[in-house]
Parts: sequence; structure tokens; C-alpha cells
Amino acid sequence: MNRIVTMVLKNLWIVPGAWFKLCKFARHPERYTEEEMYRHIQFILKRAVKGGNIDLQVTGLENIPKENGFMLYANHQGMFDVLAIAATCDNPLGAVLKKELYNIPFLHQVAICTRSFAMNREDVRQSLTVIQNVTKEVQEGRNYLIFPEGTRSKNGNQMGEFHGGSFRCATKSKCPVVPVAFVDSFKVLDQKGSKPVAVQIHYLKPIPYEEYQGMKPAELAELVKARIGAKIQECIG
Repeated sequence: MNRIVTMVLKNLWIVPGAWFKLCKFARHPERYTEEEMYRHIQFILKRAVKGGNIDLQVTGLENIPKENGFMLYANHQGMFDVLAIAATCDNPLGAVLKKELYNIPFLHQVAICTRSFAMNREDVRQSLTVIQNVTKEVQEGRNYLIFPEGTRSKNGNQMGEFHGGSFRCATKSKCPVVPVAFVDSFKVLDQKGSKPVAVQIHYLKPIPYEEYQGMKPAELAELVKARIGAKIQECIG
């Protein structure tokens, strides 16, 4: 929590206005464009990254598709992950979040403005509805982020199981899939202290539908996990 305090204190002069504007967007998102809301969120997050003593090292931005209607699948190390994606990916996107995260102040407002979905993995029917909604929106040209592990890893840079069900959105919408590899992001908000920390985000080459056509969701999950895992190992030696 010390890092969050540092983020706020170093940006104290902009916090009231930025928070008020975000809440205004969240109360009536239908009144504003997705681009307008997303750019404000990016402004807040980039200030928070700088104020939080975070060296955000990003590679592969050129791998993000130029046309919308794609999905990012990333390993999940901590609460900072979704914020780091929004801060670095200029294409507006939503996310599929655990219901517990959806209700955290600030994340809640961001989720509303980005039309993100809260998923209750203990409720199969609700989870299927979320998958169907995301699939439909990707087909219509929106972009989404999913953490296929379902919850953050408790083992640092070691990944957990990738759940095949979360890849049904891709196989049904036939969209490009962009694997995203996080390295050391758990050190930002999931460890105490506010000392400078370096976090790596690697946007890997997209996997077009032609490459995974005919694969089952579980097979696509293993392919994406393997590519992310290879990048993590390359980075940590």
C-alpha cells in the first residue's frame, strides 16, 4: 500500500480533478466517447506509474494489431497488470475481471468506462454469459484483455494453469490473439514498499486465426502459455 500512497502524494495536485472527472465519466458513460474516457484513464495511469517509482519497460507495441477486434491474453502476477496494459496499449480495450476486483474503488470506475466485465468463476452460467458477451463485442470490433490463469500467480514469475474456457472468445470470434508476457509486475502492488522497481511488459507477435484455426480452446491456451513462458524465461535467464 505504500506505493499507492506514493503515487497519490506525488500527484496530489492533479488527484482531485482527475478523480472527479473519472467519476463523472463512470456515472454517465453513455454521454462520452470510449476514446475520451480511455485517454483520461491513460493520463491518470501514466502519472501514477511515474509517481510510483515504476520503470515500465515495454516491447512489442508494434505487434498490437492496427485494426480493432483483437484479444490480449496475459499472464497474471498482480493488481498492477490490468493498469499497466491500459497505460501502454493505446487501442481502447475492456477486460474480464474477477468480481472482487470489479468492486475496488478506481478499478470499478475504470471498469465501467472501459465496458469491462466482472466474472464469477463459481457461477458457470454467469461465466458463460460473460464469454458470449465478450465474443459478440470482439466480433463488432472491440478489444479485450483476459488473464487466462483466472487469478494472479502467487509464485512470482512462475505461471499457473491457463484455463481453456477463456479462449472460447477467440476461437468463436476468429480474432487475432496477442500473447502478453509480464515480468516482475508482482513487485509493484503485491509487495510492501515504494522503492524503485522495474516491470517488463512484452507484447508478443499476434497469432492470427489462420494459425490456430481448428484448435480446441485448451490447445490454444497451451500455445499462448508456451509463448509467454518462453519470453519470461528469456528475460529472467
